[in-house]
Amino acid sequence: MPPSRLDAVYRSILLTKFFTKGWGKPENLKRIFEFRKIVSNREACYNLISPNYPITITKDEEWSDCHVIEGYFQSPFDMYLPMIMPEEAKTAYFQIILPRKWQSHKVKPICLHLAGTGDHFFWRRRNLIAKPLLKEFGIAAVLLENPFYGLRKPKDQIRSSLHNVSDIFIMGGCLILESIVLLNWCEQQGFGPLGLTGLSMGGHMASLAATNWPKPIPLVPCLSWSTASPVFTEGVMSASINWELLETQYFENEVYQNDLAKMVKIIDQDDAFLAGQHFAKHYPASLQRMNQIRKESKSLDSKEKSKITKQGIDSNGIGSGGDNARNISNTDKNNNSSNGDKVHKCHIAEEKAAARMFPLNLISPRFKGSEAEIVKGVCLLPVSKHPLFSDSKWREREALQFMRGIMDECTHLQNFEVPVDTELIIAVCARDDAYIPREGCMSLEQIWPGAEIRFINAGHVTAYLLHQKAFRSTIAEAFERSLKKYPIDDS
Repeated sequence: MPPSRLDAVYRSILLTKFFTKGWGKPENLKRIFEFRKIVSNREACYNLISPNYPITITKDEEWSDCHVIEGYFQSPFDMYLPMIMPEEAKTAYFQIILPRKWQSHKVKPICLHLAGTGDHFFWRRRNLIAKPLLKEFGIAAVLLENPFYGLRKPKDQIRSSLHNVSDIFIMGGCLILESIVLLNWCEQQGFGPLGLTGLSMGGHMASLAATNWPKPIPLVPCLSWSTASPVFTEGVMSASINWELLETQYFENEVYQNDLAKMVKIIDQDDAFLAGQHFAKHYPASLQRMNQIRKESKSLDSKEKSKITKQGIDSNGIGSGGDNARNISNTDKNNNSSNGDKVHKCHIAEEKAAARMFPLNLISPRFKGSEAEIVKGVCLLPVSKHPLFSDSKWREREALQFMRGIMDECTHLQNFEVPVDTELIIAVCARDDAYIPREGCMSLEQIWPGAEIRFINAGHVTAYLLHQKAFRSTIAEAFERSLKKYPIDDS
């Protein structure tokens, strides 16, 4: 089914803009990429946090329908990557919603809820999901405030408008470590089983946190997927990004192109599989396109063809070839090359910047040698139009590819360990989600064999507004699975 139009309309009326100051300092991104390799190792990450990490309780009250505890602690992230967080974000605030009286002396289920985009403070999660979950199923809740949100929002930040792309990675690193702090504390207080959940961005953050918990844990990520990459490069939120600024910074500072681009890797399904999938999806247009390029290439003399192949095609991945493509285009204008040369070179430039190359010789042995190089990437055409740019302009935006690479590097679940017991994972997705496109992304089942994926026939916004009950019942079911598989003696 097509992506939800409501998602696009809803996003278009919001004033929030993302990454208004750009990528962030290159040196900060380097430190984050290096730290990601530590955090992605479960044992190493878990051992970063002391079991008795200091927590301060500031409130302990009995409300009419629940018992509320509030507190704070210093984010461990600041210990390991000092001078990278805004001062306001360094203190982690949390709220706990408990029953006034537990039904069992031993079984005290509690779920950590991580916040989605724009979910500041605690009231939304408390009233929409935590209190109803406690009333309906007896499952308590821990609500953690996101860095850059609520009490942790920098003074010069407007609403949820993160200043830098690096901020989203700082947020994720903080939440992974802070979740370990809170889960350890809950265990020490005698709560259990423990669980993790979240909606949208919170669902993905919960998935990342689950990869670093060393024990089986129920996990219910709602309205999220395997990576944040398509959210910011293809989904409706991509229209909230100043791509001109990002592209300018990318090409003005060679550190982005030469150093940072080499530290990241776009993660996808098997190249040969995706190439065949794209070729088949766009057949017969893809075949016609291939024949057209082949015909045009034959009109060039062998020397010129060799020169173009060397200059314009680079299969080394992101961060390479874009400048060559532009240089070829400029050379055409300056030297008034023939129309055939211009067309051929334009194709090369478009294909290079549009997406990572997919060698056709992986599809069929018919394509070999220089012929395979010349028509490489043709299976991706016609390319789906990006919501921001015309067909001719967006393919030139190498910043999109860099964004995809760094998002995959820091958020793709394949870069992290598989949770201890995937049978306790139930993901709830919106079938027509325009915020989180799934096409072309590695599926959760591939990364986490044994996990269950359920779909709601709705878009992202509709699912959030109308299907909170489904999220709550799924959380309860995941806890039931945990208790059945890992029973707690209630004697």
